[in-house]
Amino acid sequence: MSLIALFVAMVAPAALADPAQEARAQALEREIRCVQCQNEPIAQSTADIARDMRDLVRERVAAGDSDAEIRSFFRTRYGDFVLFRPPFDSRTWILWGAPLVLLAGGLAAVLASQRRRRGETGDLSPEEGDR
Repeated sequence: MSLIALFVAMVAPAALADPAQEARAQALEREIRCVQCQNEPIAQSTADIARDMRDLVRERVAAGDSDAEIRSFFRTRYGDFVLFRPPFDSRTWILWGAPLVLLAGGLAAVLASQRRRRGETGDLSPEEGDR
């Protein structure tokens, strides 16, 4: 049993003394993507690089850096991909705009389909309408 406890102690990051700082660090660890695993946050990843990234987050939180400064640090170091919510700027506008464009296109297709149906039923003669 003590071997398991030793392993957990080695893998788990050291908790920060201030509960507010610990909460901030955990929230940031859920927002930053593991660069090796690519689809999971560093909080859940078991990769060595994720452990190093968690340690960096905790060091920067303890040093007094703001959340924005920490995100900016990782963005500068690893690119926009490292953030699960990339910032809105000239390089990422298509990521943010594409869902709206697709939604508008789908709505236009539905409306056009309904108009065609109304047009087809509106051209019937009174005799054809009785059928």
